[in-house]
Amino acid sequence: MSNEPQKPEQPVTPEDVEAHAEAAAENTGGEEQPTPEEAIADTEVSPEEARIAELEQQVAEAENRLQEQKDSVLRAKADMENARRRAQADAEKAKKFALEKFAGELLDVLDNLERALQVADPDNDTIKPVVEGVELTYKSFYSTMEKFGVSAIDPQGDPFNPDKHQAMSMQESAEVEPNTVIAVMQKGYELNGRLLRPAMVMVSRAPESGVDTKA
Repeated sequence: MSNEPQKPEQPVTPEDVEAHAEAAAENTGGEEQPTPEEAIADTEVSPEEARIAELEQQVAEAENRLQEQKDSVLRAKADMENARRRAQADAEKAKKFALEKFAGELLDVLDNLERALQVADPDNDTIKPVVEGVELTYKSFYSTMEKFGVSAIDPQGDPFNPDKHQAMSMQESAEVEPNTVIAVMQKGYELNGRLLRPAMVMVSRAPESGVDTKA
């Protein structure tokens, strides 16, 4: 056993730490260690993996194009269906109202036949056959008009309707409610629900109430 006294340990200084770090760097050639991301980037990709990635991208692009084409087909189909419905509606409308102008011209004939029956004396045996002939003609003519969608508007006793009636005058009346049709001067007509001509009417109003603005 040595009797030499032990030397006290020297404290570690910053210069010692720096020297130790430089020595470690020299042992590794002075090169910095790569980060994990750099290590992954430096990894070589095999041709098979590259081909698989390329094919996957192509499949994704093809699926996107297919979806776009499906959407385009659906839109085109919807547009065609809407166009077909519009064309069908226009055709039905044209069919229903093609005779509108022609029917309107024939209303004067109905009016004249009605007037002839109104002024004829049914008790006069001399003209009785003529009256019967005019009445038969009127009924036949009106029946034919009905077959093509023409119908009369005869609102005697009905409430006044400005959409179908034209008020020609007003008269005080205590027997009926105000704004009631008390006389029809000329019948109106419709064609498949569309107004051809409004009925010309006289409308009631309350006694001594002045002109009823509701009419």
